[in-house]
Amino acid sequence: MPFHGDAGRHEDTQMDMDLTMGAFLIGIGLLLLVIDLVIASGVLLVLALTSLVVGVTLLFRYDTWVGMYTLLGLLLLLPALGGVMVKLWPYTPLARMTQLPSEEPETDTLLVNRELQALKGQHGKTLTALRPAGMVDFEGRRVDSLTEGMMVEAGRWVRCVDVRGNTVIVRPVDRPETFDLETAAF
Repeated sequence: MPFHGDAGRHEDTQMDMDLTMGAFLIGIGLLLLVIDLVIASGVLLVLALTSLVVGVTLLFRYDTWVGMYTLLGLLLLLPALGGVMVKLWPYTPLARMTQLPSEEPETDTLLVNRELQALKGQHGKTLTALRPAGMVDFEGRRVDSLTEGMMVEAGRWVRCVDVRGNTVIVRPVDRPETFDLETAAF
């Protein structure tokens, strides 16, 4: 008889061990999933999923209903945890390292484009020959410009007729009339 009693205790101990180890592995699996969010190694994801599967299997060995409830809980918890992980992802160090540079260059580009748009209708003098591209001086500002297909010699007056993107389109004109406020009679 003592032999059968020892076997019963051994079986109870094994079942308790399955319950404890299963719960422990599920906890470790969930923790590894959260750590994988920060580190994003992929290896931790595989270890986490393996730990979850083995943990649920051990709980099924302990009791079918405990295994079913745990599996159902994980099936509800994991998508919710995934949603939280997706929301938190942009704030992780790895996500910040993989982001494109900030939008400051776009802001600089927009500023330059606005400045070029302000040149529409203004007159300038060619600093280099425009064949059809070259350099034009607009009131002390050197601007790469493009003609509408014609050649223009250096030192000629041009007028900005359009700005397309970051390209200033100019057309040759006769010397513009200048109006000097200091010599004007009111």
